[in-house]
Amino acid sequence: MTEPDPMHPKSPKTTAADPMQKTAAHTTSADNCARGTMHDTSDNISMPASETDSPAAAAPAYSPAPETDSRVNYSIVLVITLVHFTGDFYSSFFAPLLPAFVDKLGLTLAQVGLLTGLVRLLAFMIQPVVGYLSDRYESRWFIFTGLFLAFFCIPFSGLAPNFWVLLLVLCLGSLGSSMFHPATTGMVPLYSGNRTGFCLSIYNTGGTLAFALGPVFITWYVAHYSLEAMPWTIILGLVAFLFCLKYLPAPQSENLSHMGFFKSLKVTLGPVYKTIFLIWLVMFLRAVTGQAFMTFMPIYLADTGHPLPSVGLIVSFFIVAGTLSGLVAGYLADRTGFKKIFFISHLLMAPALMLYLYLPGPYVFIGAFFAGFFVLASLPLGVVMAQKLVPRSRAMVSSLMMGFAYGLGGALSPVVGTLADIYTIETVLLYTAFIPLLSLVFIAMFPRVS
Repeated sequence: MTEPDPMHPKSPKTTAADPMQKTAAHTTSADNCARGTMHDTSDNISMPASETDSPAAAAPAYSPAPETDSRVNYSIVLVITLVHFTGDFYSSFFAPLLPAFVDKLGLTLAQVGLLTGLVRLLAFMIQPVVGYLSDRYESRWFIFTGLFLAFFCIPFSGLAPNFWVLLLVLCLGSLGSSMFHPATTGMVPLYSGNRTGFCLSIYNTGGTLAFALGPVFITWYVAHYSLEAMPWTIILGLVAFLFCLKYLPAPQSENLSHMGFFKSLKVTLGPVYKTIFLIWLVMFLRAVTGQAFMTFMPIYLADTGHPLPSVGLIVSFFIVAGTLSGLVAGYLADRTGFKKIFFISHLLMAPALMLYLYLPGPYVFIGAFFAGFFVLASLPLGVVMAQKLVPRSRAMVSSLMMGFAYGLGGALSPVVGTLADIYTIETVLLYTAFIPLLSLVFIAMFPRVS
């Protein structure tokens, strides 16, 4: 095994396989592993050879070399995280500016719901396809085209003269976000050694930190310079884009080029499709609740007397808490398992959201922190758990957990917005806060992943 140059834009290489590994490749277990299959017995899932302690099974034929190396290449992990941070920094502009867009364009809550729903529906539609293509082709095109669309298009929302132009530029930005997420998420395990959970939490922290800092920055910026000055913020994204263009390595193909989209799903998911569906369902229910609060809570806060910069700061407290909880959850899951952390975070999500909704005045910051801490804690866990179950298709399965769940959950925003027009935002968010309790039934059915 050779250690890749930390900042060299090429995929890592491997040395010749150990004779013992070649012998093991002919065994039934190694053959099953090469097909990405698992054995589910007595509430335990036996991981593929690359995840077990058997030295003879340490290097299955399809596995990229870095997964068999215990060392972590933090330089590359941080560059991948910078891509995530930059794209999500611009994606975070939309939600805290909704009160400004409502005032400028006279939007109804139903239009707000339609706008957010269509933007997030793109993630639902695009991410699985891009995830499959990222697994199939060794190309940086998906990453950098997506990053460019995000940092270039979203700032022009400040110039939108009507609802339809606003919808167009935000959809282009969402399309960009959908393109870079699967490829970068699939790259992280290649450079994570035996710390995949922690490194994916670092990667996730880049996104959540961006969603924490973005609202503070853009609400301050718009308050001082107006919505029409937003295109000047492109300069920040361009600097990060050029840095990542120089140092980010190309993704590695998962040797799926001979398969179509649905065949690759069938082969890679294999007998674990039921477990993958359970994880996805939990992630979807989390997304429905999280997106409802992320979309309509800023409007509710503005309606209850909070100025726009204060709204941005409250939203940032929500996201900062999620940044911390993602790191803590990833660290603990590597040591105690995923199921326990999932259960605790989803159990405490409902009371935390109630605090966010009902604490008065400055105490709302406390509620925002606790709500964000538990709502976002399980986000990286679902991705890591799915990647461990389906190591042969990391980018695609990541897109199912993030884009497919997040996008479909966000696509329900028009329904939430319409109900809010009828019953008020407060009432709808109150009932939405109890949705995570439903997910406890499905979490109890999770197997223990070893």
